[in-house]
Amino acid sequence: MADGPARARDAATPAEDVRGSLAPEAGAPEADAPVAGAPVAGGFDRDTAVRRLQQRDLAADASGASFAAEVSSDWRAGRGPHGGYLAAMLLRALTETVAEPARSPRSLTIHYARAPRPGPVRIDTVIERQGRSLSTLSARMEQDGRLMGLVLAAFSVPWTAPEIAELSMPEVEPPDAARETSAALAEQVTRGRAPRFLRQLVVQPRVGGPPFSGSTAPMEVSAWLGLRDPARPLDALALALFSDALFSAPFLRLTEPATSPTVELTIHFRTGDAGAGTEGPDPANLCFARFRSTLVHEGFFEEDGVIWSAGGTPLVQSRQLAILMPLGAG
Repeated sequence: MADGPARARDAATPAEDVRGSLAPEAGAPEADAPVAGAPVAGGFDRDTAVRRLQQRDLAADASGASFAAEVSSDWRAGRGPHGGYLAAMLLRALTETVAEPARSPRSLTIHYARAPRPGPVRIDTVIERQGRSLSTLSARMEQDGRLMGLVLAAFSVPWTAPEIAELSMPEVEPPDAARETSAALAEQVTRGRAPRFLRQLVVQPRVGGPPFSGSTAPMEVSAWLGLRDPARPLDALALALFSDALFSAPFLRLTEPATSPTVELTIHFRTGDAGAGTEGPDPANLCFARFRSTLVHEGFFEEDGVIWSAGGTPLVQSRQLAILMPLGAG
C-alpha cells in the first residue's frame, strides 16, 4: 500500500474478522451498463460473477477488459468482505480476460488497499504482455472511483520438465463421515460468533486449538475445506478462496481478541483443480489446507499455506503479509 502501516491501521476490523478483510469505505460506484453475460448458478459462482463492460480505451500496445461485479454481504468477515472471496472474483475477471483455457493461472498477487462495501465494484484488467506460452496481467478493483485492490497475475500453458515433489501432505485424520462443518465450529457459526462467510463452506479443523487461547503450540492451523455445494468443482477459483479461509495462525498465541487485515496475498497454483491428481477426484469434494506463521514483528506477520487434494497432490502454495491488531486498534 502506498503509505504502508498508516493506511493499513485505518482499515482495522473487529475481532470477528478472521481472515483478510479491511474496513469498508463509504459510497459505491455507478456501474457501467454491462454487455450481456451468461448466467451462473450456485452461491459461490453467483457471488463471484463478473460481467464484461463495453470496451474501454487502452494504449496501442495494451489489451484488456473491464468488468462489473457485485460484492455480496454473504461473504463478510468482520466489517468487510472476505479476502479470499475477493481473490476469487478478481481471478475470474483475469481468467475471462485471458480467454484461453490452455493458459491456467499460475500466480496471483493482490495488494488490498481498502475493503469494498456490499454493492457494485469495477474491475479493470490489462494484458501487460502475452508471449507464446505465458501471459502477464494486471488488474485493479475500484468502488466509487476509489482503489480497493491491485493485482499482478501470470497465466501459462504447462511446460515440460522433470517432476520433483518433496511436499508431502501431513498425516491427519481423514474427513468426517458426514460432509458438514465440525459440530463445535458449526455451533459458533449458528450463534453468530464466527464470520458470516463460513456459512458458505464446509470446515473440519484438524490442527490448532481455539483462537485467543494463549496456546504455546506452534502457530499452525489446518482443516479439511470444501464449498457447501458438493457438486461444485474445486477449481482455481475455489482454491483462491481457500487460500485465505482459516483464522490467522498467530491467534493461537493470543489471549485477547484481535484482528488481522491482509496487506498482500500471493497464491501459486500448482495444478488447476482438486481432481487433477493421479488419484482421481475426491467423491466428497474436499481438500486439506495448512497454514503456518513463524514471526510476528512490529505488528506484521507472514503466513505460509499449502493446499493438497484428498489424495495428497499439492494444489496451491500461498504466502501473505498481514497485520496483527488488538481489537479497536487503528
